[in-house]
Parts: sequence; C-alpha cells; structure tokens
Amino acid sequence: MVDRAPLVGRGAELDRLDAVIGAVVGAPQGDAPGVIDLTGPAGMGKSRLLTEVCRRARARGLTVLRGRATEYERHIPFSLFTDAFADLDPEAIGGRGADPAVAPVLYGAPGPTPGPDGRPTPDGGPAPETKPVPDGEPTPDGRPAPDGRPGPRGGPGQHAGPGQDAGTGAGAGADALGGTEVPVDRFAVHRAAARLLTALARGPGDGGRRGLLLALDDLHWADPASLELLDHLVRHPPRGPVLLVVARRDRQTSASLAAALTRGVDTGAVQRLDLGPLAEQTCVEQLAPGLPPARAGRLYAASGGNPLYFLTLLQGQAAGPAVPAGGLTALLLDELTPLTTAERRTAEAVAVLGDQATAPVLAQTAEVSGHGLLDAHLAALAGRDLLRPGPGGSWSLRHPVLRTVVYENTEPRRRTGLHRRAAAALAAAGAAAAVRAHHVERALTGWDPGAADALLEAAGQAETTAPASCAHWLGVVLGILPDTPEHLARRHALQLRRARALGACGELRASRDLLMSLIAQVDGTDPDDGLRAAAVTLCASMERHLGRYGEAVALLRRELARRPAPRPADALALGLELGSCAPHVLSYTAVREDVLRTYGLALRLRNEPAAAGALTTAALGETYAGLAPATARRLADRAAVRVDALADRELADLCEPLARLAWTEFYLDRFPEAERHADRGLALARRVGPPHLLPHLLVCKAVVHMNTCRLESAVELSEEAENIARGIGSDELLGLVLGNKAQVLIPSLPPGDPAPLALAEEAVALSGVRSSWWASLGWCVLSYAALYAGDHQRARSAMLRAGRGPELTGLQPSMRPLFLEALVNAAVAAGDLQEAESWAARAAEDAARLGLPAQRASALRSAAAVRAARDEPSEATDLYVRAAAEAARAGATLWESQALLMAAPLAARAGGSRRASTLWHRGRRLAEAGGARLLTGLADLFPPAPAHPPLPHLTPREREIAALVTEGLTTPAIAARLYLSPRTVDTHLSHIFRKTGVTTRAALAALTARSAPAP
Repeated sequence: MVDRAPLVGRGAELDRLDAVIGAVVGAPQGDAPGVIDLTGPAGMGKSRLLTEVCRRARARGLTVLRGRATEYERHIPFSLFTDAFADLDPEAIGGRGADPAVAPVLYGAPGPTPGPDGRPTPDGGPAPETKPVPDGEPTPDGRPAPDGRPGPRGGPGQHAGPGQDAGTGAGAGADALGGTEVPVDRFAVHRAAARLLTALARGPGDGGRRGLLLALDDLHWADPASLELLDHLVRHPPRGPVLLVVARRDRQTSASLAAALTRGVDTGAVQRLDLGPLAEQTCVEQLAPGLPPARAGRLYAASGGNPLYFLTLLQGQAAGPAVPAGGLTALLLDELTPLTTAERRTAEAVAVLGDQATAPVLAQTAEVSGHGLLDAHLAALAGRDLLRPGPGGSWSLRHPVLRTVVYENTEPRRRTGLHRRAAAALAAAGAAAAVRAHHVERALTGWDPGAADALLEAAGQAETTAPASCAHWLGVVLGILPDTPEHLARRHALQLRRARALGACGELRASRDLLMSLIAQVDGTDPDDGLRAAAVTLCASMERHLGRYGEAVALLRRELARRPAPRPADALALGLELGSCAPHVLSYTAVREDVLRTYGLALRLRNEPAAAGALTTAALGETYAGLAPATARRLADRAAVRVDALADRELADLCEPLARLAWTEFYLDRFPEAERHADRGLALARRVGPPHLLPHLLVCKAVVHMNTCRLESAVELSEEAENIARGIGSDELLGLVLGNKAQVLIPSLPPGDPAPLALAEEAVALSGVRSSWWASLGWCVLSYAALYAGDHQRARSAMLRAGRGPELTGLQPSMRPLFLEALVNAAVAAGDLQEAESWAARAAEDAARLGLPAQRASALRSAAAVRAARDEPSEATDLYVRAAAEAARAGATLWESQALLMAAPLAARAGGSRRASTLWHRGRRLAEAGGARLLTGLADLFPPAPAHPPLPHLTPREREIAALVTEGLTTPAIAARLYLSPRTVDTHLSHIFRKTGVTTRAALAALTARSAPAP
C-alpha cells in the first residue's frame, strides 16, 4: 500500500534511527540494538515513520522486508512474518539453503506447492514471471494483477500439496525448500527463521547489499505464533547485521509482548522510541499551511497533536472549536456518506477480506457481477482515497483505523453474510485452512458440520507450530457443538485435544481446569474408553509442570484406586506418570513399590517402551537417593539395554525415558552415554515428542558439556532450553532451566561478571516457597554464584536453604559432596575453619559411599581448601592433584582444570616452583581450550614465577610503565604522569605483554610485584 501521508516532524526520531541503521551497516556509531520498538497511539505516525525508515535503509544498501498484522485475523499462524517474507523473491530464499522447518513462516501452514522450477508459487501453478512488488509500491499500473492473486499471506492459492495432512505444520512449503512432510515443533521453526534472517543479511547474490531490516507494523494485532517468534528473536538475536523495527500501540499491546520487549530494553537488545503528539507549529505549518491561524489552532487543539486526527478534521473541514460528538469515528463515517450503496458494500467487503481483497474474491464476496462494474466501484473508492492498491492485486482501506470503522459499522447480518461468502470464495481459490477458518468462525450462527470440519482442519494444521491458534479453533467448535447425547463422545475427545493444545502453548492452568471439568464428566465405566485415564494422566502432568506435585500424586493415586479398576493399559499410563511426579515430593523409597509395580505390569502387557520407562524411573530414583550405588548402576545398565533395543518409532510416544536415562548416566559420571541418550531424545522430541521434554534434554546435554569443559556449546544449549521453557509457561521448568544456565555461565564468564548471580536469583524467585527437587537445585546454584561473586555469607545461607537446614536433607544425596564444597569454601572465607572441617569430613564420608570419581574429586577439593587455610601448602597441593586425577577419571575436564590451577600457587608457596609452573600451564591449557574464562581469568592473576624474572629484559621506560600499572593507574593517568600520549603508553604496554607473556594488567601487576626486590 502506498503511504501518501506526508512525514511531519520526527526529526529527532529519524536521527536516532539513522544512527542505528548506520551501526548495522558498519558506521562508527557503535553496536546497534537488535530491535527498535516504536510505540504510540493510533494515528500518531508510526506507520509513516516506519515507511521512511524502510526507504532510508534501502537507500543505504540493506535488504528490507516489511510485514503488517491485521486486527481481525489474529489466529492465522505466522501471518505477520509471512507478509514480510512476501517482499522477497523466492529465488533469494532458495539460494540461501533455507531449512525446511521455516516453511510455516514463509508460506503459512501448509505452504504453497512448488512450480516446475522448484520455486513456490501462490496458487500451486507455474511460477509467475512477474517480479515481486517492492515494499510500499503498487503494481506498475496501480491496479490489481490480471490473475487477481493476493500476496502470500495465506490467501487464495495456498492449498495443501499432494499428501499434505491436516495435522502437518510444514507440508508443501517444506517440499519447496527441499524438505519432507515431517511435522516440526514451533521451536525448530523459530531457530530456522533466525538462521534464515542471518543468511539473508550476509548472503551473496543480493545486489551488493549488506544487512537486513525487518519492519513489523501493527504488532499489537499479531497472532500468537508470530509473537512467540518475535520473542525468540528478541532474546536470541540473529547472528549478523539484522535490525528489527516494530511498531505498536502501547495500550493495546498484550502483557506478555510488553514484558518481552521491556526485558529487551533492560538488557540493551531493544531500543524504545515513544511517539508523542506533534508540536502545534510543526503540525500546522506542514499539514495546513494556508489555514487561518485561529482555525488551525482550533483544529490542533481538537486533534491533540495526533496527525491522523488533524488530517481527518482538516479533510472534513470541521469549523467548530471541538470535535463532533462521534469523535474520529464520526468524521471517518462522514467520508462514507457520499458513496452509493454498491460502493459502500464494496468497501465493506474490503474491510471483511483484509489482505485477501483481490478482484476475483471481492466480486464473489460483495456479490458484484462483472469485472467492469467492480472496477468502477474500486476506481470510485480509490478516487476518494478510501481504498489504495497493494501488492499482488490486492486492495486495502486507507488506514487500519478506517478499516475498523467500516467493519464495525457494517450491519451485523450483512457482515456475517460477507464472511460466509468470503469463506466460500477463498475455498474455491484453494486458500489455506487457517485463512478460511477466520471467515468461517465469523460467519457462524449456530451448529454447522461443514464449518466445524473447516475449523478442525485449521486446528490440525496448527497443532505443532501454532498451538494457541489450534486451541482457539477447537474452542470455537466446542462452543457451537450441540450439547446432546449423540455429540457427547466427540465433545469429550475435543476437550482432551484442546487441553493438550493449551498445555503446549503455555496455558497450563487453563489446560488443567479444562481437564478437571472433563474428568468430572466422564465416569470411566466404559471398558473400551481410555479417555478418562488419558485426561487424568495429562492433568497430573499439568499439575507437575505447575509445581503442584502433591496434587498430581493425589490425583493419580485416587484414580488408580478407583473401582472398577482402570483397565491395565490405563493403569500403566497412570503408573508411569506417578513415577515422574512422586520423586519430586517424596523420597524414592516411598514410591519404589509403585515404580516396580508399574514395571511388572509393563512386562505382563509386553509393552517394551513402558517397561523401559519404568526401569529408567527406577534407575534415576536409586541414583538420586544414593543409598545403594551398586543397585543404581545395575539398574542404569539394564535401562540402557532396554532403551537401546527400542526403535525410534517405539519411543515416539514415550521418549521421556531417554531424558531420565540421560540424567541418570550424568549423575553416575557416564558423560558419553548421557550425551548419546540426550542426543537421541532430542532428535525424537524435536520431531514428535512433547515440547516440555526438550528443555530437560537440552539442559542435561548442557551440563555434560560444562563438566567436560565445552562451555561455548553448553551456553548455546542452555539458551535454547530457556527459549523453549519460556514458551511452555511452567515456572517450575523455567526455574530448573535458569538455574542450570546460571551454573553453566559461572565458568563461562570472566571473574566478577554479575550475570550468573542475576540468573540464579531469577531461578529461585520462580520456585517461590516450594521445596521440591528442582527448587533445591536452584538454591544450590545460587550458593555457588554468590560464592564466586564474593558473598560467602549469602552462599552459606542459600545452601542451607536448599538443604532445609544444617542436616541438609533437602540436598540431592548423590551430588551432596559437590554442594558441601560450597559450604566448605564459604566457611573458609568466613574464617570458621572448624565448620569448614566439619563439612569437609561429611563430604568425604558421602563420597566414599557413592564411589563416584567426580564426587570424590569434590571431597578432595574441600579437604584441600581446609589444608590451605591452615597454611599447609604442601598437603593442600597433593590433595588438589589427587582431585584433578579423580576428575580426569570421570572425564570432568572443567573440574580437573580447576583443581590444577588451585594447586599451582600452593605448590609455589611450598617451594616447588617447577611443579607449580607445570600445574599452572596444564590447568590453564585445559581451561582455555574449553572456554572456561572464569578459570583463565583467575589463573592470569596468579601466574607462576618464571625461572628468570622477565622485568630486567624490559627497557627503562617499559619498567617505569609496568610499575605505574602495579600502582593501579589507567592509561590516561600514566600518560599524564609521564607526559606521553595514551597511544604511546598502549604501544609500550603491548611490548611489555609480549616480553613477559602475560595478557592482562592484573597479571602484569602481580608479576611486577613478585619481581620487585625484597625490602
């Protein structure tokens, strides 16, 4: 759509936006934020400013994509982004090797079929020869294209390709990208979209352009799937010169979207620009230069500085000092008064159709016979500047506010008929089910089996990629389904399906409440009906993810005790869920009998996947408890054999055993096996598994990578887990993920970085007053984060909070030596060596019982810390070296490196300078290779003393500068002291670093101090 309104004022905002665009293309302004957030009331000029930003970005060589959300189409998945990608030549997408998972974003769900050349086409026919219409420009003659096709916002032509199933979220669109018709989860879609944006920003063959600007207008009306994708892009910006500019009405923005953008503002990823009223002089001089000052002043006062309001008043020539009683709506309706009945109905049809308002569809919707007559109506409306042509032969009303006014003032029965005819016209044109469903829903007046089928088709296509839209459409069907006996079974099945969709999109409480209602309706007496058991199992899962473990356990045990008893297959499903819930609030010994009973039932039913599931529950329970290590290892071996014997298709509906097995193996120091099973679980969960399993598997793999000192990948895995956990809506799960991410960040970041502590604080805040297993882990991580932040008192109190007091009954027994290490170090820092020795003795006792190398290493580090505090450097060195050897046995390279670096300065104090140097270099090499910046930073503060002090090899000026660095002077201060330029000082410093082998000022200061002659 051509934006004919002049850009009035906004010079300061444009200067700021120009600076950000300049940073994206490499100008010296500095790093740009990833997102610009334009906010303001309707009519304040956001869209016009966005148009100017796009024009300037394009002039500077950036690729520009622009999308717009619409008010009445809020459940068409990814429609905001689909509209933006419509600006891009399909060949540009294919040339970037786009992941097939991105198809729902590019083409809607399902996507278009490819043409003979492999390019996707809007109607499944031959690829058109015409070039795409650039952003903000009409077709060359300003009229609809000859074929009347709209742009690819899921309009006519977007139909399922051969073999496309209604439940598949990426069908023919994936084929067009060289993929297969395999359902993908929405999180894979998010990652694929981010990668595509990076490729478009950096890829070759784009006319020499560098950088990408993605402009998203009217964000307050965006569909839930688009908002989830935007949230992902805000928290995980594409890796490249990509800038997102979004425009929205602040007061109409959902709380979740506002929170996501505000989080970005807090982290610096988002820069916010609030558009306020225009100044009177600017408004009058640029919009009404010939108007008498008194009249212009009245119009300005009535408009409140809103440019749309001012222009509407000006166009209506309102002479009074105040706005008419109807306000802006009355003024806009006045513009419709001169229209003929046929022209008014055409305008109403455009308002109903939105972006699908092409000539062929308009003719059927408005019941206009003959293209000539329709063309006359469109020309008359365009002549009054009520309609404007858009890309792909579509038409739209001048402004979204005008569309709202026309739509809401259309007589209700006529509006319903328009939607009914629009749905029929779009169906005949092969439009996507989601696009048709919007009109089908608004045309409903009662029960309609055909309409219900259309809505269910749309729900099926959105199930994996846009569960919020799926839940909405299922709710619409339930709302019209007759409450009669013949429809009862279908109602119950749809309620269960909707509960699953609500759970998938993060509406856990709504899902739980719906399931509770369903359970009350179904008595479960039908022996062939497993619906009640399925509802109870899912309800318990929702309670579990809400952190209500006691309620989940009570619900499951009550159902298992019902009479008549659940059929064996149902009892098996209930028992497996009980095994997942109960260990969070009960000791494993209290649920061991239940788990073994479920395992026996699975064997009797010859259900191998369920047997593997029960066995992994038993293995994890025994491992967690740490009471019988040999039993735990034996169960882990048996569980691994059973799981490995199952084909992927057998685990598809029950892939949670892989997560439990991977965590079991991690706790048993079997890092390669844990990673292998986590990888298999991830591959399954990404394809067919429930979304809540992905964070568990990602976090497990992340902590394996952390312990084996592969920290860059550990951070990436943690970030992906966070992204998914935030979308699921479980505070309990998000707390677990954030706690583990904080644990990963501690060794990944340099000393003193506040991020791990802040993240650990958020994790424990999410857990609230709960004292579950996961909540306890969050407090343990907070203890370590506080310890490395230098707050030993907080570290002690946090660990005692995790353990529920000095007895530490709340700590995971199989990991307790590692947690006790934090208490030992906190006590040493406080000078309480008696308490430190007590904790260290307990750690040694626990480690001996567990027989795990990583836990023995932790207990040895605790003992070494006590010896070091008692000024026994030789004994402490030996203990740290033994700890490093135990960590190496486990493959825990991070802890091996830490122990070696802790031993090095103690060896030097004991007089073993050569040994100290060997330990230091070996430990630092491991840390540097694994990206452990905490350890390399600490190591550089205490480098081993060289055999020949390097300072005598420095020039007199270099020694002078080194001495001033030791005093803590900055480069400018040194330059002022020595009457040199800062650049000369930096040159000397680079020579000093090269000659001494150190890399930081702190390390140079330490080296200079050690090299100084004794007093």
